[in-house]
Amino acid sequence: MLSVELHTHSSLSHDGRDPVDHLLEQARSVGLDALAVTDHDEIEASLDAAEKAADYGLIGIPGMEITSAAGHVLAFGIREAVPAGLPFEATLDHIHDQGGIAVIPHPFQSSRHGVAPHVSTEALASADAIEVYNSRLLTGRANRKAERFAETHALPMTAGSDAHIAEMVGQAITEVDTDDRSTAGVLGAIADGRTSVVGRRTPWHISFRQAAGGAKRRMIRALGELL
Repeated sequence: MLSVELHTHSSLSHDGRDPVDHLLEQARSVGLDALAVTDHDEIEASLDAAEKAADYGLIGIPGMEITSAAGHVLAFGIREAVPAGLPFEATLDHIHDQGGIAVIPHPFQSSRHGVAPHVSTEALASADAIEVYNSRLLTGRANRKAERFAETHALPMTAGSDAHIAEMVGQAITEVDTDDRSTAGVLGAIADGRTSVVGRRTPWHISFRQAAGGAKRRMIRALGELL
């Protein structure tokens, strides 16, 4: 059984704070087996993290969080960025064309770009897995809805800390039932549904701090582009 963190953000994300080395160090310190860096509409830091992961005793999983026209989609096992703004189904097609898998994060939280309000039930059920535990929810209602949806449609379930600062890496993990310590082995087991989820809610004050820090970094970057 491998402990896998599938939802983290580095400083390459518009709202992330820390470089990938800090995320990798945190993953190692809390005893994880694998880490995916999933920046918003960026993949370079994730590829860097996947390359460095072995130095930390970790399996590196390349990925990104894509802003589709319907909302956010996590892509794993890809090597090239999927463009933002594509229709939901086209986004999944692009992921699958690269041999990757598509996991839908926080699908029922519209305030955080969850896709459920904007796609059909059939379209949502066409994903490879559903994130049923996201640590950055103030209540558990949206997580419970995601879990019920995954159970009803027999979809694999994942968890993720959605960490935007290194200290929160490992708040929520996906336990993957495989002895294959490779990216392909982990992703294949997830697609097969050999997963269970374990998580703790991110403390509300840290969630607000992450959100405030992200807003500040976005403003600074926007000002920098104007100057």
